[in-house]
Amino acid sequence: MKKWFLSALTLTLVLVLAACGNDSAGSDTTGNGDNGQTEKKVTLRVGASPVPHAEILEKVKPLLAKEGIDLEVVIFNDYVQPNVQLSQNQLDANFFQHKPYLDNENETRGLKLVALNNVHVEPIGAYSNTIKSADELKDGAKIAIPNDATNGGRALILLDKNGVIKLKDNTNVESKISDITENPKNLKIVELDAAMLPRQLNEVDLAVINVNYALEADLNPLEDALFIEDKDSPYANLLVSREDNQNDEAIQKLNAALNSPEIKTFIEENYAGAIVPAF
Repeated sequence: MKKWFLSALTLTLVLVLAACGNDSAGSDTTGNGDNGQTEKKVTLRVGASPVPHAEILEKVKPLLAKEGIDLEVVIFNDYVQPNVQLSQNQLDANFFQHKPYLDNENETRGLKLVALNNVHVEPIGAYSNTIKSADELKDGAKIAIPNDATNGGRALILLDKNGVIKLKDNTNVESKISDITENPKNLKIVELDAAMLPRQLNEVDLAVINVNYALEADLNPLEDALFIEDKDSPYANLLVSREDNQNDEAIQKLNAALNSPEIKTFIEENYAGAIVPAF
């Protein structure tokens, strides 16, 4: 009888220990909480452009770590793959784009990505290595603009508002080169990949460059741009997720962290007006 009791007790202990050792797939343990239970650590993979998006996310990391979230920043140097990989579940979110660009991507690529909070505004600007003002542009001068639909239109609007050209509608973000109605200096406007534009400054007379790529090239938007968008630009960069995970607790904590007082202070102090908080 005693042997039977000891055997049963041993079997029970083995089963209990085995059950305690099981954990959900993909979860890490971070230690015991106040109630003695093991806490789960969540990992978020977020795609971002190097500057300033990845820099801002690095400042978010310690805020999320306090919430038991490990933020993994995946850096991209183009504007296509972050949305493609997010839609394919290779990322949990991304942070690099504004709403007009996202809307265009959803429509043209058949994606179902969702805009969350605005984080900051990056005013797009016009740069040159050869002239100091738009008035110095000569007849037939060459101007480079981004080749993606929304930033291309945005660049043309900036050129219009600074008297370089005239568009049919200088509020239409989808404006194209064919929508130019006046080009008194017969300027040659070429479309290039946005990331290439800083490297083309010696090949063109003027280039309209997104702030993140300007900063990567050590260009100071407030000092080096001939002209730049107003700080009230509607093209706020935002956090983007999928329809199926937008309400996940970890995503919402990331969303809140990006709009926290700590991040607002970091943006204001680190970028000195070249990038401004949008919250």
